Amino acid sequence: MQAEPDYQCLSDLVHWLARRFDEKPAFGHLGASISFADLERLSRRFAAWVQHETHLQPGDRIALQLPNLMQYPVVLFGARRAGLVVVNTSPMHTDDELVRQLRDSGARMLVSTAYIQPSTQRALEQTELEYLVTTEMGDLHPAPKRWLLNLGVRSRRLGVKRMLKPLLSRLPFSVSSLDEVMQRGAQLIWQPPDVPERWANLALLQYTGGTTGPAKGAMLSEQALLANLSQVGELLDVVSVEGAERLLQPLPLYHIYSFMLTLVMMSRGAYTELVPDPRKVRLLVKAWDRVEPTVLAGINPLFIHLCQQPEFQRLDFSGLKLTISGGMALTRSVASRWQQVTDNQICEGYGLTECSPVVSVNRPDAIRLGTVGQPVPGTHVRVVDESGNALPAGESGRIQVAGPQLMQGYWHQPEESRAVMVDGYLDTGDIGFLDASGHLKIIDRLKEIINVSGFNVYPSELEDVIACHPDILECAAVGLPDSCTGEQIKLYVVSANPRLSIKQVREYCRERLTAYKVPKSVEFCKRLPRTAVGKVCRRQLRERAGLPIARD
Repeated sequence: MQAEPDYQCLSDLVHWLARRFDEKPAFGHLGASISFADLERLSRRFAAWVQHETHLQPGDRIALQLPNLMQYPVVLFGARRAGLVVVNTSPMHTDDELVRQLRDSGARMLVSTAYIQPSTQRALEQTELEYLVTTEMGDLHPAPKRWLLNLGVRSRRLGVKRMLKPLLSRLPFSVSSLDEVMQRGAQLIWQPPDVPERWANLALLQYTGGTTGPAKGAMLSEQALLANLSQVGELLDVVSVEGAERLLQPLPLYHIYSFMLTLVMMSRGAYTELVPDPRKVRLLVKAWDRVEPTVLAGINPLFIHLCQQPEFQRLDFSGLKLTISGGMALTRSVASRWQQVTDNQICEGYGLTECSPVVSVNRPDAIRLGTVGQPVPGTHVRVVDESGNALPAGESGRIQVAGPQLMQGYWHQPEESRAVMVDGYLDTGDIGFLDASGHLKIIDRLKEIINVSGFNVYPSELEDVIACHPDILECAAVGLPDSCTGEQIKLYVVSANPRLSIKQVREYCRERLTAYKVPKSVEFCKRLPRTAVGKVCRRQLRERAGLPIARD
């Protein structure tokens, strides 16, 4: 059981953890680590620099565009200790996506890697940025490894590096390295910002995944984030020991799912090993050997990828207590394969950016595969029909959520905010049902349901069945216009067997699915388009088929 916390905001949290766990390692990467005391000290320096060396005030936005490096938590907590609103931004964004997000949020500072493409630098001139802080991969590593890491990355990007220097000198905003910021901040005094009603103030501007339409900025308060932290943490009491767990985090921290799980584990004194790129299996395997994790965060495609790798299959999984899945539906075939390889069940949960994000999760000691568990404490879930009437257990309808973790609304979109709120409940846009024991089953996104001759077809249901084919690694279904049936089903398939034919796929479907659910067309592809966290982006599949983009 965790000790009673003594914090009421994220700024207090990092201070409380430093007092409680002191020099115990908090975050690590490639063999180096920073302690909870380091995190408190370095984040305080960043906050002091913001207060004394910039014109930013509490409430101003700072965008973080960083992979999984130790610098991320330092800047995150430093920004909050200066009262800044954090905007999580993907390093994978195109220039247009980055500019659109920075302009929408009104971010005045960007923290990014030092290897910014010249085109991106020019694009940043279209934003309201006043400050750019850059960092390199090896920063926060001790010498000489730090120099070797940074030199290695520089040598791979030498052409870009040569183009950086003349451009940086002409940029219309201040540019500093994180090293310079830390050195200057060490000489300055940080003061807790005077922010009225800090308990409810805006902490995070988290943009939705944009899988079905343009991303929107969900306004998450500290109250909402800390409420969700407490809700999820309460469920982990049955499986985790304070100060003893080790989280292997290959999912990007700028995604709300991995962000919250990391925050929860950190609040319990866990060590988090950060993996910048989970596609590099050799480095992930080395990290596993070095850390011997007790907790792993993942999603369906990552589990598929790992289980295919011989070097992963040879690892020692005896210390693994908990594997958590979120972000997208977990298929039965993947859950079964993971248990065969690791002898560990996957604990699936459900959430939305708008809910900070966790709504429900399976109890680690009572996992029910095929469901996303019961609502977390203090959260109420109801299922309603098209008229808004509550439905009994077992009947599917629209899922609506109420609880302390709900967002304040969408940034600069009051009409969109009102549209998703119904009598204090958030309309999630998902279809599902609650069973007799209160476990939630997600069927699909309402906007992704395919209507074939008046019958509803749920893509996730099809994908779950078809992915059980031994030669199919993963698949995705979308609806295409059809003059006879209204819509027809198109299936995109990633196959492990180059000899697998369209005919064989459709025959497999006919044997297991009702006739109107059998895909009319099948297309093989090398990979499926994904969001930053790895969720299949059906919007891009519809675009590939020449269909208009669906709107959220």
